[in-house]
Amino acid sequence: MDIPSPWLTDPVPEEGEDVAATIGATETLSEEEREELRRELAKVEEEIQTLSQVLAAKGKHLTEIKRKLGINSLQTLKQNIAKGWQDVTATSAYKKTSETLSQPGQKASAAFSSVGSVITKKLEDVKNSPTFK
Repeated sequence: MDIPSPWLTDPVPEEGEDVAATIGATETLSEEEREELRRELAKVEEEIQTLSQVLAAKGKHLTEIKRKLGINSLQTLKQNIAKGWQDVTATSAYKKTSETLSQPGQKASAAFSSVGSVITKKLEDVKNSPTFK
């Protein structure tokens, strides 16, 4: 199973790094040092592949456990949204904003209520008027 990975590609020289010096460094290695580095490279690549396979197996196991528990993506999304909203409402910025907007909201509610009362009174007056009857 070949898994593309940033660790398995040749390194890109950093900004300011002398590419010629990097290439030249490999020329100064003895054949024994090169062989040792090749063995180490193969070992690290194999470890990365093994870890990738273990991670994939763990992911499948996680999915299976969630399926058995009846947890699906929609439920997880709902839980994440609920937790996120809870986190937002716990912030001081939210609390300050809520308090600031609460007062005008209460005043607007009271104003609408009084306008509604006035309209209701006027409609009753019209309904009870001799013209309406």
